[in-house]
Amino acid sequence: MFVVGSGGVHLVDELRSLGANFIDVEIKRFPDGEKYVRIAGSGERAIVLSSTFYPQDEKIIELLLLGDALRERGFEYLRLVVPYFAYSRQDRVTKEGEPISVRAIMRTLGLYYDELYVFDIHNPETLRYFPGKAVNLSPAKAIGNYFKEKLENGVILAPDHGALGRAKAVAEFLGLEYSHFEKRRVSPTEVKMYPVDVNVRGRDVLIVDDIISTGGTMIKAASLLKKLGAEKIYVSATHGVFSEGAIERISKAVEEIAVTNTIPTPVSKISIVPEIMKLEASHIV
Repeated sequence: MFVVGSGGVHLVDELRSLGANFIDVEIKRFPDGEKYVRIAGSGERAIVLSSTFYPQDEKIIELLLLGDALRERGFEYLRLVVPYFAYSRQDRVTKEGEPISVRAIMRTLGLYYDELYVFDIHNPETLRYFPGKAVNLSPAKAIGNYFKEKLENGVILAPDHGALGRAKAVAEFLGLEYSHFEKRRVSPTEVKMYPVDVNVRGRDVLIVDDIISTGGTMIKAASLLKKLGAEKIYVSATHGVFSEGAIERISKAVEEIAVTNTIPTPVSKISIVPEIMKLEASHIV
């Protein structure tokens, strides 16, 4: 059964349509701004579901309160599903004195939760910081299903070599060629991008990444692909962490932009709910 936090409310209708079961929870705010939660149901096992998009800190505190409330209510085993995991990009120390933020969050959540499930986390190696079982789920099939009718003679590209595995997973599901962009510095102030070992002329292209924020890389890549003779250019990502105006800027540069619904946005057209439902099926309550 699901306990849905504030960061999962946008998924409830689809979950319900697929037969999900829910435990009633009350979530509100005290006059001074502090969060209040109350678990109305009872049981032994539950799945807590909430993405941690903005305001991130508030949603993380809420997950801790839900975990404590469920333990207080007598629940013995808790799965936590966080489709978008905040602080995941702060995964290393770049200046002396910094924390590894993703480690701090995972260790704290591990005080209450036995298992953690995320979607396409920025660095899968960071899952080792969670003290229990931690699983990184792939949205490659969902992304592939959405675009399979749109890509004729298509090719899947990653914006850089680090994202190549993501492009590979989507491409293998669709039976298409895949590659990535390389960045080459040509002067102290100029960096050029180019696709590696693939001809895009006359072909439809899907660029796939884990997170889109400002959209600058996607816009630059789309401009280059047009110069190289690509036909329709599509952009997708798991998490649409869009800064102000990013959707409009990207939309002007490509045929279509579509991201998953780990975060609710106007272009969250690809659902990860079926993957979440599989977790309930394997977590008999």
